[in-house]
Amino acid sequence: MSADSLTGVRPVPRYVDLLWDAVVVGDEAGARGVVAGALADGLDRESLLLDVIGAVQRRIGQEWAAGRLRVAQEHAATAINDRVIAALPIHPRPVDGPVGHVTVACVDGEWHALPARLLAEVLLLRGFQVDFLGAHVPGPHLIADLHRTAPDAVALSGSIATRLPTAHATISACQAAGIPVIAGGAAFGYDGRYARLFGAEWAPDARAAADRLARPLPRPRPAHKPIDDLPHLADQEYTMVSRTASRLARTVYKRLESRVPAMRDFSDLQRQHTAEDLRHIVDFLATALYTGDDELFVGFVTWTAGILESRRVPANTLLPTLGLLGDELREFPRAVRMLTRAGEHLSSTISTTGKTE
Repeated sequence: MSADSLTGVRPVPRYVDLLWDAVVVGDEAGARGVVAGALADGLDRESLLLDVIGAVQRRIGQEWAAGRLRVAQEHAATAINDRVIAALPIHPRPVDGPVGHVTVACVDGEWHALPARLLAEVLLLRGFQVDFLGAHVPGPHLIADLHRTAPDAVALSGSIATRLPTAHATISACQAAGIPVIAGGAAFGYDGRYARLFGAEWAPDARAAADRLARPLPRPRPAHKPIDDLPHLADQEYTMVSRTASRLARTVYKRLESRVPAMRDFSDLQRQHTAEDLRHIVDFLATALYTGDDELFVGFVTWTAGILESRRVPANTLLPTLGLLGDELREFPRAVRMLTRAGEHLSSTISTTGKTE
């Protein structure tokens, strides 16, 4: 028995650092050793899942966004974490009576399944019956499964905001089937605003979700229609922008080449990144139009500026992009407002060195 367990101390940060050191270099055996050592020291499985493995996974995402991890490293590290979780023995806590039956799934198009996996494991530890459906679950397949299994609730996970329209459709379909939904993940906003906008419950993390699911969720509102949540969609701006997203991105790219002469000297990889960034900008604009939330788009542009800086690309190259998009969408007042606000915010946060503060 270690001194830490004798004193009751649970040195979680130490385990986080040790697990990080292992997964970032692809050392699966080392990662398994860290986890085994934490269990031997007396760390409970829920803390191991959420405060160690979950913390390392968040750090992986942060380091990738900062450009300090390659995509292949991020994938390898995530895969190791996933296999380590699979190897953990599950010993549900004793419970008095049934605690519920929950289906855990990712939004259609969401490939980051580890947060949902962590929730499923925590629910199992707490004695729930769990159907874990994994990543990228198409809505019709989810609904068919709900009719077959009749769970008490659906826990829906999403990390990418551009999947919010799909998430809304899925939530509405679950509710139409009589099953309440609790949503979680970065896609739904740091405060859960989009989950609530779509009529779902929200939890900021797996512990909070498991705690909330221990009590019955309210039954869905009868005869509720998705448009009731988002009356602004009647102006068709979201529909028009989303349908023409590919053309918009191509048009702005061509015009941007003449506006930013430095693009002529871009490498093939830089050109690829620029085209991808443009499409992401258009997709996030469409999503902001769907939710009616300007801040969603402003926040994404600010985040993109930081990503560009990590690639050593001046953030102010986004300004002509926003201006050109505004020219293309001049007949769409909500889109123009969002583009203008994002440009003003970006201009106010760029220092004289060309970096966001």
